[in-house]
Amino acid sequence: MLPYGRQSIDRSDVEAVIATLGSDWLTTGPRVAQFEKDIEAVAGAPATTVTNGTTALHAAYAAAGVGPGDEVVVTPMTFVATASSASLFGATVVFADVEDETANLDPAAVEAVVTDRTRAIAAVDYAGHPAEYDALRKIAEPLEAVLIGDAAHAIGSTYHGRPVGTLADLTTFSFFPTKNLTTAEGGAVASTSPELLERARTFKNIGMVRDPARLRRPDEGGWWYEVHGYGLNYRLPDVLCALGSSQLSRLAQFKAKRQYLTARYDELLADVPGLRLPIQREGVDPMRHLYPVRILDGRRREVYDRLRAAGIGVQVNYIPVYWHPVYEDLGYRRGMCPVAERFYAEELSLPLFVDLTDDDQDRVVEELRTILIG
Repeated sequence: MLPYGRQSIDRSDVEAVIATLGSDWLTTGPRVAQFEKDIEAVAGAPATTVTNGTTALHAAYAAAGVGPGDEVVVTPMTFVATASSASLFGATVVFADVEDETANLDPAAVEAVVTDRTRAIAAVDYAGHPAEYDALRKIAEPLEAVLIGDAAHAIGSTYHGRPVGTLADLTTFSFFPTKNLTTAEGGAVASTSPELLERARTFKNIGMVRDPARLRRPDEGGWWYEVHGYGLNYRLPDVLCALGSSQLSRLAQFKAKRQYLTARYDELLADVPGLRLPIQREGVDPMRHLYPVRILDGRRREVYDRLRAAGIGVQVNYIPVYWHPVYEDLGYRRGMCPVAERFYAEELSLPLFVDLTDDDQDRVVEELRTILIG
């Protein structure tokens, strides 16, 4: 089965991990700090690493101070964690519809649902294409709401010359194997705000405080630390951080290959009827994580089944979050975000990963053409 996404591991990655296994530090050591510096160089903002993209979101909502009585505006066109991480803090999730062109959070839809209880607005850079953060910030600032960017798809992307880590108040990343780079499991939170980043860093470290300037009893001894608020152990170990630094050293190559494959899909599929291709807005330089086409005329299920039967592992990204029973049981109903639901009904992610060959891509295109044209 040709997968829709897959990691790219080379000898340098293996050697980085082996070297760490032979060192004195398997976790909370120097490779964590190095990986965070490497992320900052790409994201444009200081970062703290965490165990995965979901815990990155959980730490970001903790940093934003989300809690019971707060509302968090979220896109429905995402993996459930973008919403559920806020729900775990007792916040009310408010879903706002997406743009038809990009499947990103629609600023006009956000403006229609925000209230004086809005604590955070969480956008997703769907498929690697950054959301309209400048417009979203204009909505968030008067409300003193925290703007969160779920950039799980988008490390390496830029928006009008700015890297994704600088666009929101807090930005989260995922390093799952199908993402733009991998640490096996892993993630990060980045922020241009030292205060917000420190909150996220403390939360992911079980709430432990060691900074003498923040301690209530700073003279107890060198072993002393304090817990001022609850946190969880979301620390990413040195072994995985070593893999991440090695992967980041090749991020420009990964981006070039993904852009090449995207342009090739654009060309090969341009004349196929019943198919709508993804767009790229002016000023956006995306690290394309997914290649999401839209299958028209109600044929998405047929195309999905036939491609999978042919050994091509297409995927659907994503089920509208409020369709899941966990939200349905809270009273959320289908029909709330019609643009997102229409997008879901048509979306199909074609294989896209760094080691995808031209022959593999030709096979995908030919199978898709055969199904749609006959």
